Amino acid sequence: MNEVTLLGILAGTLTTISFAPQAVKSWRTRRTKDVSLGMFSILCTGVALWITYGVLTRDFPLILANSVTLALAFLILAMKIRYG
Repeated sequence: MNEVTLLGILAGTLTTISFAPQAVKSWRTRRTKDVSLGMFSILCTGVALWITYGVLTRDFPLILANSVTLALAFLILAMKIRYG
């Protein structure tokens, strides 16, 4: 694995785990009042497009990081829709 790939994995890991605190907090409290429905809707769409791009370019770090990010962001989005 080269340095560029490691950089991509590190960047993807950091940006992905940034969603974990919000997901955990929303899950525990069942409160999403201050979470923006519009922002998370747009974010999920954009991340899905990044995954598509990663698949088309065969960029494993991009696919992996964005797949986990999409799962976390979609979880937050689903809780926002459910708990409002």
